[in-house]
Amino acid sequence: MPHLLIFGLGYTASRLATRLRTEGWHITGTRRSAGADTLAFEDEPAVRAAIASATHILSSVPPEGEADPVLVRYGPAIATAPARWTGYLSSTGVYGDTGGAWVDEASPIGSGRRTARADADGDWGSLRPDMRRFRLPGIYGPGRSALDRVREGRAHRIDLPDQVFSRVHVEDIVAGIIASFDGPPGIYNLSDDLPCAQNRVIEAACDMLALPHPPLLTMDQAQLSPMARSFYAENRRVANGRAKRLLGWQLRYPTYAQGLGACLKAEIGSPQDQVMLTRS
Repeated sequence: MPHLLIFGLGYTASRLATRLRTEGWHITGTRRSAGADTLAFEDEPAVRAAIASATHILSSVPPEGEADPVLVRYGPAIATAPARWTGYLSSTGVYGDTGGAWVDEASPIGSGRRTARADADGDWGSLRPDMRRFRLPGIYGPGRSALDRVREGRAHRIDLPDQVFSRVHVEDIVAGIIASFDGPPGIYNLSDDLPCAQNRVIEAACDMLALPHPPLLTMDQAQLSPMARSFYAENRRVANGRAKRLLGWQLRYPTYAQGLGACLKAEIGSPQDQVMLTRS
């Protein structure tokens, strides 16, 4: 039975775990505290035993401050583990701001606001020759999409007409990781096919919910948090061709419109219910 050890059972990794369990995999996950199906990250004997027995190892834990906690505590053990596959969930934030230009896996990293993330990305890449690094843009899916922000009154339209972002549905990330189990190691951007302004996504979510568009505001008028402001400080388009070519990865949701439609359908049930809601 294949055995996947996941460091950090967050939104994306939990989706992966659920999918693989249905396919007969044994999953071990870590969190800050132990649970019914998880190990405490600091329980070194148990975690080291899992590292030694896992056929696949994935970290989805971001850096804390300037250091990657998984590498600090367990890096040497992972480097010598008998696992036949290892992976790390990184971020396209490592590319920094490109003024809207395209980036691919050969683009330079480390010039953006996430220098610790870029350092961790590089450190994971040098840990083992079989490492897969997945650079992810904005992640959305059921319970974590523009639909939720619109409903909760947290959605903004910012008056930055040339701002472009990439994003990806969580299920397409899961599919990309699984596709890599039989693919070559390396770096893979997992993003959808349509980088675009965040305003378009918010407007599409409003239209699906039959709600008015938020007003167009300047950054100052929107009173964004420092974290949200830093999000708008970067502008780039993320190319995804390498994963398609080398992994045979196929997007189920190649655009935000398809992805948001799937989120809405998952929330409300049948297509008939969806039509009634959008007309209400």
